[in-house]
This record gives sequence, structure tokens and C-alpha cells, in this order.
Amino acid sequence: MVVTTDTYTYIGVVAEVLNEGLPRASYLVIGDKTSRTFRERVQLTHTLILFQAILALIMSLGFVGGASTFAKGFVPAEVREVSVTYVRISAFSAFSSAVEYAVNTSTRALDKPDVPLVISSVKFAVNIILDLILISKFHVGGITPTVNMQAGISLGCNLASAFTGLAYFVYATSYNKRSAIHQATSHISLRPSLPALRTLFRPGFIFFIESAIRNALYLWLVHGIIGLGSDYATAWGVFSTIRWGLVMVPVSALEATTLTFVGHSWGYVRASIGDLGTSVRHPLSSKQIWSISRWAIYSVGFVLVFEVPLYLLMSFFGAWSFARYLSGSDEVSNIAARMWRTIDWCYILYSVSTQLATILVSTRPKWYLCQSLASNIFYVLPWAIVCQVVDLKTEDAWTYHSLVFGGSLVFSFFTILAVDAGWVYGLKRGIMGIR
Repeated sequence: MVVTTDTYTYIGVVAEVLNEGLPRASYLVIGDKTSRTFRERVQLTHTLILFQAILALIMSLGFVGGASTFAKGFVPAEVREVSVTYVRISAFSAFSSAVEYAVNTSTRALDKPDVPLVISSVKFAVNIILDLILISKFHVGGITPTVNMQAGISLGCNLASAFTGLAYFVYATSYNKRSAIHQATSHISLRPSLPALRTLFRPGFIFFIESAIRNALYLWLVHGIIGLGSDYATAWGVFSTIRWGLVMVPVSALEATTLTFVGHSWGYVRASIGDLGTSVRHPLSSKQIWSISRWAIYSVGFVLVFEVPLYLLMSFFGAWSFARYLSGSDEVSNIAARMWRTIDWCYILYSVSTQLATILVSTRPKWYLCQSLASNIFYVLPWAIVCQVVDLKTEDAWTYHSLVFGGSLVFSFFTILAVDAGWVYGLKRGIMGIR
């Protein structure tokens, strides 16, 4: 049933398109504490959270209505029929993740990392308690653990953590007497507004387009993987779990912190130059450029020190054993271990490029879109077409898929290096407008 639980991940991939739209713009817009008052930034945050929650609720209802179709696309035929209920339960994870992601990104941009900490702590505590009571080896008697029960537990954890974090944020910023809101001299309303939405929408739409293209190609490839049978699909799910826990989570956490600091520094440099109402073409000094980009360089150092040893340990000692623990199958473990060992080095480049890309995300969204389009259109798309045209068998499928997934990370790494170099050149020469 590993392939059934993987549908939770694929729902998350679709929801990611929404989550990487306006919320990604928060580091550029809400993170600009030099040009905007605290009340303005809180109003933008309220607008972002409400807008994301409404769209995500609509998306979740769509998943419920189209559960059978979704299962047909992302679950092997052997277990498709019993997976529909799981999809319907997991559908509302799109809603919970949207609220959580919006609160997470906006509060980081507001310099309130305690809110994401509360969210993570509540999720961890609720998950441990419910797992012990309902599905662990020591669960309450009379209860039969099922895969649908696991989906319910995940949904309960996500909803509890998201709304606890939201409540804590509202209290800390609006009701706590020590909040900066009560010391502010402006009288800007804290209620969500259309002007605030328009401010977020301009850069947010760029991130939405980028995420939609990238994730559409990913799901197209995954659909082909599912068609190769239960063993290969399960191995892919196990590989994705290893990749998510070992790479995505720590790298994304570091990325979020870096985005916040780059956004702050960019706002400070912009404000120091003059009128931002027009496109200001003003050469920046090396010191100013370093003050913006240094956070990404620091993050690259952290990645190389902490992540690389983990990748090596997993490749030499842990890949097969962990895959065996998750899948319970030697055949699946062999496939999953081969997947990881083939392209593990590519994730070193991914970890570095993710940190370097924060410079573009927090300063020039259009440049970030261009580098992503270059990678996805000129590399991923041609290989995705090849994977659909060639008659892939389980024995040779990973030869092609490794070129897609691993090769795209290598291509993206060099693309981001080139675009970042152009960013430095443009700012230093005064070619790039600062708005």
C-alpha cells in the first residue's frame, strides 16, 4: 500500500503550485521592512492567508469530486479501487498545507520564526500521540489500523498545526500588548484588502507560473512511472521518501531562512538609493551586492558541511536498509537503492543551487522564472517526451529517468550560476533597474 500513500505526496505536488505562488512573494514584499511599516506588512500577511485558504478549499473540494480520476492517474491498477477513499481523505491536505505554508512564509518574512516553530511542534506532538493511540504496535485494543486511518491522522495533524499556528500568529501580532502593532503610529487597517492582494499578485503570479510548469512536467513523468507496475512505482515512492527527508526538508528550511535575510537586505539597499516609484538604474558597489548575496553564500557553506556527509552515509550504508524497512520487499529495495546511488551526487548540486536561487527569488522574480523555464523547457521537457515515446521496461526505465531527474538538477545548477553572474554584472554596471 506504499503506492496508495504516495497519492498524498502527489496531492501535495498539485497544492505546491498554489503554495509557491503568492507565498513565495512574501519574502520580496512582506520581507521589505525598510520601505513598509509593520502594520502594512501584517495587512499583507492577513490578505495572503485568507486568499490562499479560499483557493485551497476550492482545490480540496475538486480533489474530493475527482478522486476516482486522480487515483486512475497516480495509482497502479492493482490497488486503484481501494485507494479512492484514501484520496478523498487526503484531499483536504491541500487546504491545510496552504494555510500552513502561507502562515509559515509570511511570518518568517515578518521576522517571527517562533510561529513556524509552534506549527512544527504541534504537528510533531499530535502525530506522536495519535500514532501511539491508533496505529502503533501499542495501539488501543479493539482498533484495527488501516491505510485510511493513517490518512486521517495525517490530515488531523496538519489541520491542528496549521490553525494553532494561525491562532498564535494572530494573538502575537494583534492582541499581545507587547506587539509592534500597538507602538505603530500609522492607522492602516489590518483587514485583508484588494490593494494588498494586488501588491502580492504581481510577483506572486510569476512564481505561480514557474511552479505550474515545473510541477506539471514532474507529474507527467510520475504518471509514466506509475504505469511501469507496482514494484517500480513503490520503489519510486520509497526513493521520494528518502529524497524528501534527507534533502528537501533540511534544504527547504535553510532556503526559507535565506530568503528572509536576502529580502531584508534587498529592501534596505533599495531604500538607501532613493525614489523607488520609478525604475532606478544606479550602479551598486561590491559591498552592497555582497550585503544582499552573502546570506546565500553562508547557506551554501552550511549545506556542504552538513548535507554532504549525510548523502554519503546513505549511499554507502543506509539506502538499501531504509528502503527495505519502508517497503518490506527485497526487489523494491534493490530498485530504490539503485535510484539513490545513481543520482545522489546530483542532490549536492541541487542543495547548492537552491540556496543560490534565493538571490533571484527575493530580488528579481522574473529572472528566477527565466532560469526555471530554461531548465524545464530546454532540458526536462525533451527528456519527458523521450520517456513517453520510448517503450520503457522496468529493467531499463531508470536509465532514462535518471537522466531526467538527475540531469535536470545538474542543468539547473549551471543555469542558476550563469543567471546569478548576470545579476551581479547588471547591478554592478547599473544596467538592472532597482524597483
